[in-house]
Amino acid sequence: MIERLGIIVTVAFVLTRVSFFRRLLDQQAVIDRRQQLWLVIIFGCFGIIGTYMGLVINPIENSIERWTRVLGEDEAIANSRVLGIVVAGLLGGWKIGVSAGIIAGVHRIFLGGFTGIACGVATIIAGVIAGIVAKRQQKDGMVTPQVAFIVGGAAEAVQMLVILAVAKPFDKAMALVQDIGLSMIAANALGTALFILIIRSVVQEEEKMGAVQSQKALRIANSTLIHMRKGLTGVSASAVCAILYKEIPSLAVSITDRDHILSHIGKGEDHHRPAHDIRTEATRKVIENGQGMTVGKKAIQCNEKNCPLHAAVIVPLKQQEVTVGTLKVYFQSVRDISPIMMELIQGLSTLLSQQLEIAEGEKHRALAKELEIKALQAQVSPHFLFNAMNTIVSLIRTNPAHARKLLIALSSFFRQNLAGSTKSFSTLKEEVDHVKSYLSIEEARFQDRLNVLYDLDEEALSATVPSMTLQPLVENSIKHGLKSKLGDGVLQLSIQQKDSFVQVMVQDNGAGIPKERLQQLMTQQVESESGTGIGLYNVNERLKKMLSENAALNIRSSAGEGTSITFKITKNQPNIIEGAG
Repeated sequence: MIERLGIIVTVAFVLTRVSFFRRLLDQQAVIDRRQQLWLVIIFGCFGIIGTYMGLVINPIENSIERWTRVLGEDEAIANSRVLGIVVAGLLGGWKIGVSAGIIAGVHRIFLGGFTGIACGVATIIAGVIAGIVAKRQQKDGMVTPQVAFIVGGAAEAVQMLVILAVAKPFDKAMALVQDIGLSMIAANALGTALFILIIRSVVQEEEKMGAVQSQKALRIANSTLIHMRKGLTGVSASAVCAILYKEIPSLAVSITDRDHILSHIGKGEDHHRPAHDIRTEATRKVIENGQGMTVGKKAIQCNEKNCPLHAAVIVPLKQQEVTVGTLKVYFQSVRDISPIMMELIQGLSTLLSQQLEIAEGEKHRALAKELEIKALQAQVSPHFLFNAMNTIVSLIRTNPAHARKLLIALSSFFRQNLAGSTKSFSTLKEEVDHVKSYLSIEEARFQDRLNVLYDLDEEALSATVPSMTLQPLVENSIKHGLKSKLGDGVLQLSIQQKDSFVQVMVQDNGAGIPKERLQQLMTQQVESESGTGIGLYNVNERLKKMLSENAALNIRSSAGEGTSITFKITKNQPNIIEGAG
């Protein structure tokens, strides 16, 4: 019986090659009726084979024959039939266990011998026992070898009891159980546990390999994302190929666009060079139909006689379902390309394609963000131009020199407006010059009612802010704070260098902002009777989007006491949108 365990090991290993059989170990798997029928047949035949491989026992003559034949009235079989039925019940449930037990049990009854009926019935009972245990075991997870050992031994012990209860004559049945009982129980218990152990070991090893591949894929994803976010270029392709060549056991890794090799790292890089045209017909085929393929040396079509690249997996790189390039992984031969390696490379194709999609999406978002910022910068009230022209007209006769200075200031103001609409950032010094041009005109309009104070730290004026940031704040103070003030209107512009930041403040002693209106100003565009109503919202949005959330405006205001608007920026604030304009 122990010798027969070698055959059991072989059968167990063969069964692990059957995909739907392996799914039996997954408690969440759904086995359809066709697959259930196949499993019943497989395990039923397994039980029949276990019967034929048994040892013929004659308890009266005390003889043993090694191969089963048609049994005489005084003969029985020491066999491993119950083992197959127990495994069927443990893995497939009571339906498969009982059905396989019926097949093997009926066969045993027709084989004859004084224990034929008893052993046939016991075989069916073994399927029921295993099925009941399997149903309870589902709550705790997979069937373990320990459970299989107990169930296998118990099922065989039940068979011994059934033989004692059913087989006639009783003295012959007792002699048989005494001769083979303990050895049968031990052998079938050990065999059942060994069968389950082999299956679990094979499946767990595959799961372990899958987990390793998943970890590798995640590691590659983290490493390649920063490069692929820049799009499919020679630089990004070179960095990605270097990462893949390190992670994948291969001879070389290459990335192409639709027409040229972008990068090739590994064997053959002396003649498979970047910027060379794609020569492989297989690569062009992958680009055309978007389907990966495995090719041999002939299909690689390399003109170099000593090229070591004899096989390759070529998979597409896509953006929005359009193939924009290929990933090629080279091997010594087609035999080196395992199914797991194929799955990994195909997974990398999907991964890199998704990263290219992300890069394209980020590019569009950046463009949309830049367009939004340009639109905000273009929001300038036309009322200022009309008021400035009226003021200059009124001064042409009475004070021509002053009118000339105001025209120069107006020209400077609009020149700065034009510059602000064509570039994203300006220094605070440029912003202050812009404000001074604006205020020189406003001071002429308000005459003695407006007093402007400057508190400027020269070291802080080199810091950069979004273009046209200060002028809208100053304009807001004049229009909504000081315009209705009869006299002694004071506007102060302060720019000071602090420890690690620059603080900008525009303060007035005007009418102030009502509390309910103040809550709306930073969150939405507010209609205004005397202006565009978007000045503060405009500036606040640009500061947050182009610098950071920490650069947002901070407004303090009390009705009748004036308003103070401040914001803070880092001295060496990097330009978020490079090259804008």
